[in-house]
Amino acid sequence: MNETDQVKWDRIYTGSAAKSVGPCRVLSSHIHLLPTRGEALDLACGRGGNALFLAACGLATRAWDISGVAIQALSEQASQRRLSLITEQRDVTIDPPTPESFDVIVVSRFLDRTLAPAISAALRARGLLFYQTFIREKVTDTGPDNPAYRLAPNELLQLFPSLQVLHYHEEGAVGDTRRGFRNEAMLVAQKRHC
Repeated sequence: MNETDQVKWDRIYTGSAAKSVGPCRVLSSHIHLLPTRGEALDLACGRGGNALFLAACGLATRAWDISGVAIQALSEQASQRRLSLITEQRDVTIDPPTPESFDVIVVSRFLDRTLAPAISAALRARGLLFYQTFIREKVTDTGPDNPAYRLAPNELLQLFPSLQVLHYHEEGAVGDTRRGFRNEAMLVAQKRHC
């Protein structure tokens, strides 16, 4: 496990990890695409809003994050809500999901381009990927300063070429930047039936 990253994220989540958060927009806006049953993963889950949402939808859900602080807080929230949720402190860059292990994978506000092939492979046939993260063409200071952690235009589409795109949204700085979905791109894609 990358201790530097773990310490950094533990520090960030200390005191704030217990705060309740909802699901990311790509997931909440496309709830109608979720299967009625199956196994789901909230990868690099942070505070776990996506994991709690997926578990509440009846999916057998796992949540992984490098931060033990975030994982502990998420476990407590799931217990308080009486949700079945398996949490694991895990550095996904070292230990990604195994092939064909999930029906749904959600990634929000996390970007490691080298994981894209493993994420695609981890989906079962007809499995769904919900992905939302920051783009370089930003209109506010939200998100990381380092451009390495921000997507180039349409890059999210290019990271998952083997998946069928069901929805893609990226507005950048076009038009009235006071309105709309800015600073991030979102993708819903499905693994083609074998």
